[in-house]
Amino acid sequence: MSFRALLVEKSEAGEVSANIREIDESQLPADGDVTVDVAYSTVNYKDGLCIGPGGGLVRKYPHIPGIDFAGTVEAST
Repeated sequence: MSFRALLVEKSEAGEVSANIREIDESQLPADGDVTVDVAYSTVNYKDGLCIGPGGGLVRKYPHIPGIDFAGTVEAST
C-alpha cells in the first residue's frame, strides 16, 4: 500500500530537505503496531523543528514527521 507523506531527508552534505512524496508501506523503518487510514493531519511545533535547518529532533533519516492525526484504525497487532 502506498500513501503520501511529508518526508524529511538529510544529504551527505548535511542539508535537510522536506518534500511530500508517495511512500510505500515497505519503505517504513519497521513494522508498526497500528495501521490507520488517516483522514486529517497537522504539523505541530516539534514537527516544524524536524523540518527546519539542521533537522532539530530527528535521530534517523529519512524521517516522516507527524503524530497529530485523526482517522480510522485498519489493523492493530
